[in-house]
Amino acid sequence: MGRDTIDMNGRGSRTMENIAYIRQMLAELRMVAENEGAEMLCYLIEMAYVEAGDVQAGRRALSIHHAQRDKAARMPL
Repeated sequence: MGRDTIDMNGRGSRTMENIAYIRQMLAELRMVAENEGAEMLCYLIEMAYVEAGDVQAGRRALSIHHAQRDKAARMPL
């Protein structure tokens, strides 16, 4: 099977690998925020972590407008 094959939930394996990576990074960011005492950031990061887990488990679509995926606004970093 190739890197972009479809998995059991109908999502590409590459997409699922990316979601898993995002979830892993969110866990690390939450630890950093917790160590800094940033309670609101902890909450928001944890909500994103839960959302990523729901996507991985197939309980949630990648987009609320699945057919019309809205792109995030470009924000300067």
